[in-house]
Amino acid sequence: MDFTDVSLTALRVFRAVAEQGTFTAAAASLGYTQSAVSRQIASLERVAGAELLERRRDGVRLTPAGRVVMRRATTVLDEIDATARELSGLPGQAGTVRLGWFPSAGAVLVPRALSALRRTDPDLNVVGREGSTPALVRALRAGSLDLALLASAPPFRPPDAESPALVLLTLTERALCLAVPATHPLARGDHVDAADLRGQRWIAGSSSGEDKLMGVWPGLDERPEIAHTARDWLTKLQLVAAGCGLTTVPAALAAAAPPGVRVLPVRGGPQEQRRLLLARLPHPMTEPSVRVAAALRAAALDSAGAGD
Repeated sequence: MDFTDVSLTALRVFRAVAEQGTFTAAAASLGYTQSAVSRQIASLERVAGAELLERRRDGVRLTPAGRVVMRRATTVLDEIDATARELSGLPGQAGTVRLGWFPSAGAVLVPRALSALRRTDPDLNVVGREGSTPALVRALRAGSLDLALLASAPPFRPPDAESPALVLLTLTERALCLAVPATHPLARGDHVDAADLRGQRWIAGSSSGEDKLMGVWPGLDERPEIAHTARDWLTKLQLVAAGCGLTTVPAALAAAAPPGVRVLPVRGGPQEQRRLLLARLPHPMTEPSVRVAAALRAAALDSAGAGD
C-alpha cells in the first residue's frame, strides 16, 4: 500500500465521518455531497487495502485498521494545522487542548475552569465545543478532542463498547435535582416529595435522534405531560421561571438558576445519581491536557462544595 497519493481532503473527510457517525452528517458538516464523501472514503480504503469503516444500520464505526489510519491521520492533520498557524504569524502558545462538554456543563463548570486557567496559564489555548455524549465520544475516538466532559446515569456503563476503553475519571457524583417555579406550591419547602410529581407539567429536552428525553423526573410512574421542549438549558430554566412547568437539572446548575427558580432535591423515591466524567483516550496526556484536567477537577469540586 502507498499512502503518498492520499490527499489531505481524504483524511479530513475520514475524520469527519468517524466523528459524525454517518456519511450524511459528515457531508453536512463539511459542505460536501454525500456521494463526494463516499468517493473520498472509497479511495482511502483502496489505498489502505482494507475496510476502514464498519457500515451499520445505526451509522459507522472505525474498524481496527481504521483506528490505525485515524491515529496517523490525526497526527498529520494536527501538524498541518499547526504549521498554518505558525506561518500566519499567530503568537506562540503554551499548547492547545481540544475540550468537549455536554450542554449543562457549559453553564457553570467549564466557564469556572477556563477563568481559572486564564489566571494560571494565560498562554494555554483551550478550543471547546458542546455536544451530546455519543457525539463527544466519537470525537474522542476520531482524535478531534483531547478531553471530554460526559454525563453518566445508573447503571453507569461505559459510554461505548469500542476498544481500547476510554479512561474515565469521575469528577463528581451527585443526585439529580428539580427546578421549580418560585411561586409553585412545590417550592415552599426545602425538598420535593416524589409522590407530588404526578400530574405536573414538564419542560423537556428533545427526544429525537440520539438525545434522550431529558427534563422529566426519571422515576415518574405516569405518562408525562410535556408542556414545552427545548434543547438549551437556559431556555428551560427561563420557562420554569415563567411558571410554564418543572424540569430536572444537575445539582451544579443551581448556581446558574435565574431569579424565580428554586432548585430542590427530590425525596421519597430511588436516588437518581448522576456522574460527571472526564474522558480521554488511553495514551499519555500532554502537559497542557494535564493542566486543563486539573482545572476542571478543581472547578467540579468547588461547584460540588458550593451546592452542599
